[in-house]
Amino acid sequence: YHFFYQYNPKGAVWGNIVWAHSTSEDLVNWTPHEPAIYPSQPSDINGCWSGSATILSSGKPAMLYTGIDSQNRQVQNLAIPKNLSDPYLTEWVKSAKNPLMQPTAQNHINASSFRDPTTAWLGPNKEWRVIIGSKVNRQGLAILYKSKNFVNWYQSKTPLHSADNTGMWECPDFFPALLHGQNGVDTYLNGPNVKHVLKVSLDDTKHDCYTIGSYDNVEDIYTPDEGSVEGDSGLRYDYGKYYASKTFFDNVQNRRILTSWINESSSVADDIKKGWSGVYAIPRKIWLDESGKQLVQWPVVEIEKLRANHVSLANKLLEGGSVIEVPGVTAAQVSLFCFYFLYSLLL
Repeated sequence: YHFFYQYNPKGAVWGNIVWAHSTSEDLVNWTPHEPAIYPSQPSDINGCWSGSATILSSGKPAMLYTGIDSQNRQVQNLAIPKNLSDPYLTEWVKSAKNPLMQPTAQNHINASSFRDPTTAWLGPNKEWRVIIGSKVNRQGLAILYKSKNFVNWYQSKTPLHSADNTGMWECPDFFPALLHGQNGVDTYLNGPNVKHVLKVSLDDTKHDCYTIGSYDNVEDIYTPDEGSVEGDSGLRYDYGKYYASKTFFDNVQNRRILTSWINESSSVADDIKKGWSGVYAIPRKIWLDESGKQLVQWPVVEIEKLRANHVSLANKLLEGGSVIEVPGVTAAQVSLFCFYFLYSLLL
């Protein structure tokens, strides 16, 4: 597994953003490598921001990412591995045609609100699709681009989806989910037994919210189901600090994995003192519940490798306001599973 993330190599404060790179064989134990992508072109000289990986038809991975160019505009760039025989993919080469997508006077895209390309997917006409987060005033947008070769992109006449009064959509994520079962599916899949999920990270509230709906892959329009509420009053991945999430399809385990950044809300001074700012959430498996109206998530099974002692406490009566100590727990962190039986109350 390869994990790329925004990182400041010069300190635990915002700035000097590069793509850090770590690898893992189990999603829980990670080995850091040298940064994979760092500012070196006019199209990203002021920072390499968020993006996503896509596995091309040839099997080669490709990265689309947002660069901050020499005019401080947000533009979209491409990088591919230099050496596919290197299992760690430590070196990446940027396209000489960068930027591939950019704000212009003709497309009227907001140059300060055009970022975070998704994983791309192939449509029925064999063209690649990708969406990029944006906004027009208070309207959030998933701007859609298409390409036949992953290098020359053109903007679709309409966005994949938009919603009023939701503000800037950061780190959008768009993926299919099976109506039945817990298996994940690849990003291009569509059909009668599939729903689609559109997740957006709301810049105004710093919440990751999603809707569930249908995707017309001919007209390239996503429509949320009736009752699937847009924006901050709708469904959220997490009600704690959980933002800028992404999913990917793990084709070895046939599951979709959810990852995210946790903002610890500590002060800049505290971040500098401890030497880091923000942490990586434990990956979660994600799937549709039986109703097809919301997602279910659970920490990946590999997390059990980090567990040591097992302590059990059974057949305890819990009275109102009572406190029960669980002996034998000395670790700094625990996984706690509680099973309750509620007796009927006679009023």
